[in-house]
Amino acid sequence: MGLVKKLPIYAESFPGGGIVATSVERILHYGQACSMWYMLFGTACCAIELMCTGASRYDFDRLGMIFRATPRQADLIITAGTITKKMAPRLRKVYDQMAEPRYVIAMGGCTIKGGPFYYDSYAVEKGVDHILPVDVYIPGCPPRPESLLEGCLTLAEKIKKQKLSDWQEK
Repeated sequence: MGLVKKLPIYAESFPGGGIVATSVERILHYGQACSMWYMLFGTACCAIELMCTGASRYDFDRLGMIFRATPRQADLIITAGTITKKMAPRLRKVYDQMAEPRYVIAMGGCTIKGGPFYYDSYAVEKGVDHILPVDVYIPGCPPRPESLLEGCLTLAEKIKKQKLSDWQEK
């Protein structure tokens, strides 16, 4: 009985009655944007910058981004580094194993357009957008961790603005 008296009455603890008016869609997208679980597909120097962004100095965790080692638990894949034609089917297979909705960040010049290997190599894919639908591009060779953080924040804003009907169109 004494415990019940100590619990606050929530309607009185907020000014104006404590009623929040929003849609379920906004709450859902806000939760998705603030808890992106990412999977790393790193093949070259861009992957080192990606690992640096996950370390204590830049700390992905404060954005709610947690690294997952399996595609079945991830909703974001960050492709970083040179993608060869031999790796392309494997990258697509990993992407197909991810649950919907899924997002892709292309990080670095080699991932986006083949980088310095564009003209000199027959084995390098001329851009990851030939394999996967990319949501955010982060240019650079290699891009700094600050650029990756900005790209992740851009993706979070994009997720917050989308509609539930957009999921079925992908």
